[in-house]
Amino acid sequence: MSLSRIVMRLARNPGTEFSGGDDRRGYALTAPLTPDGHLDEAAYSKAKAECLVRRFAPDEDAVDGHLARRGQRWFFDYDDGDTADDEPVHRLGQHRFAVGEYVTVTDEDGRPLTYKVVEVQPAA
Repeated sequence: MSLSRIVMRLARNPGTEFSGGDDRRGYALTAPLTPDGHLDEAAYSKAKAECLVRRFAPDEDAVDGHLARRGQRWFFDYDDGDTADDEPVHRLGQHRFAVGEYVTVTDEDGRPLTYKVVEVQPAA
C-alpha cells in the first residue's frame, strides 16, 4: 500500500469573502488512493494513523489532524476528544483526487467551501 500527498487550495467561492479564491489557504492530505484516484477504503482501514491532514492559511498557524471516518461520513479531525472541531468533507469517498478536481470542505465555522486539487504525488 502506498500513500499519496494531496494538496487542495481554496477555489473561487462566490458570495463569500473568498469570491476570487485564495491560493494561500488550503489542505495537505496524506491518504491511500486507488489507481483511478479515489480513496482506497480498504487501505485506509489499515493505515488510519498515517492518514494525516494539515490545514494552512496565511493568518493562522497550520493545524494538523487526521482523516477520519464514521460510517459513510468522512471528515478532518483535529482533536480525537472533541467533535466540535471536525470538518466534514462532502462525499469524500466519491471524489476523484486528480489535479483540477474540486472538493467541498465544511470549515470550522460551518461554511461549505470549495477547494481545487492542485497536486497529487506519492507521499515521501
